[in-house]
Amino acid sequence: MVNVGDKPMTHRVCVASGEVRMSAATLARIYAGEMAKGDVLATARLAGIQAAKRTSDWIPLAHPLPLDSVAIDFSADPQGTSESTLHIQARAEAHWRTGVEMEALVAVSAAALTIYDMCKAIDRSMVVTDVRLVSKSGGKSGDWKRPAEK
Repeated sequence: MVNVGDKPMTHRVCVASGEVRMSAATLARIYAGEMAKGDVLATARLAGIQAAKRTSDWIPLAHPLPLDSVAIDFSADPQGTSESTLHIQARAEAHWRTGVEMEALVAVSAAALTIYDMCKAIDRSMVVTDVRLVSKSGGKSGDWKRPAEK
């Protein structure tokens, strides 16, 4: 692990996003609450938050750190009658000596995998894609935002 003991504590915020592409029928069933395993979005939100809190268990050299907050939001993009996309965005915040990029990325990944798990019985063709850092602020390197990101 990198020694962060001498770094100053600063307010750090990271936003990550990703998508799950699926059939339009699967997306409709998610929003109608018709999945056999229950409320997909509520479960995925909890999975993402829980995973963010345990990032150092997932990523071997990540520092365990006290998170101030983790928020996960979903938005749907129905792309017609055959395929649709469910967008996931996670925002992680902490006052600490190291960034929260991995916490935001792990949150998106866990939420996406939970969606896949809860829907795979009806749609094995789903694709988890485009997990990426959208923006970060705080720390020595300052602010960063992915170009052309919403």
